[in-house]
Amino acid sequence: MDTLAVLLAGRAVGSIAGQDERVNQLEEGIALDLDFGKLAKVAATGADVLPVVLQDHDSGDVLFVGYANQEAVKVSLRERIAVLWSTSRNELWRKGATSGDTLALVDIRVNCDQNSLLYVVRRTTGGACHTQSPSGAPRPTCYYRTIVDETSLEHVL
Repeated sequence: MDTLAVLLAGRAVGSIAGQDERVNQLEEGIALDLDFGKLAKVAATGADVLPVVLQDHDSGDVLFVGYANQEAVKVSLRERIAVLWSTSRNELWRKGATSGDTLALVDIRVNCDQNSLLYVVRRTTGGACHTQSPSGAPRPTCYYRTIVDETSLEHVL
């Protein structure tokens, strides 16, 4: 597969210069490949969801952006953990159910237009992202790369 095909595939696995292990180029690579079609994909499922920004209560860091339906919000309030709607699996997603990186719910805030939510959370472990740092530890946030230019990224965490 040529380089262009890898970039277009987005989720292709290959090696990064200087690293021996195989990695997911979308999640670990340094090529910029933004998914501008994400909202159209979510809309195509017909799921009634709102975008949710998850923010760490103590550090103020934005951990990631997810989606919630009415059930996810109700369960989050009842269980006091971050519960979202998985747009890839089309099911309720209790953050940390498989990874152990549960996010304790401090507060749910709503924006002025009532079309997005802010989950203010506390990490129960060090991690919030499903990816891992080179040391193997879960990353504390999903925003671990910065855009260098129109085609490339750089790891900051």
